[in-house]
Amino acid sequence: MNISEYLKMLPEITEVNRPYWEGCEVGELRLQTCIHCGFCRYPDSELCPRCLSHEWAWRKVSGKGRVWSWVVVHQKYFEAFADELPYTVLLVELDEGPRIISGLVGEARRLRIDQPVEVVFTRVANERSIPKFRIVQ
Repeated sequence: MNISEYLKMLPEITEVNRPYWEGCEVGELRLQTCIHCGFCRYPDSELCPRCLSHEWAWRKVSGKGRVWSWVVVHQKYFEAFADELPYTVLLVELDEGPRIISGLVGEARRLRIDQPVEVVFTRVANERSIPKFRIVQ
């Protein structure tokens, strides 16, 4: 299966976000960091929301964080996800500050707020790796 046949929603790779996706391919979570004030941000943008600088660099981050919130989806809202029901969508606050929405690898019944998690990468359509999170034991 290739990306054009993959029915789940994947963002387009652009010149701006390419370093993020290249990091995923090698097992690194990379985020934009402002060169002027050091603010680490997600999602990527052309402008720092803290100091309004247009200068930034991509930086590897730890991939560790804590559960901020989650929802377990039991109903089929999108046909492409029907085979994964129920699935868990997490809001993770990364140790570096930004919050990221992603999926949970493993069972949700042990989840709790502020629980430590770490990034793992799941290969999809044999062409792209996407970040998901698992509970830290």
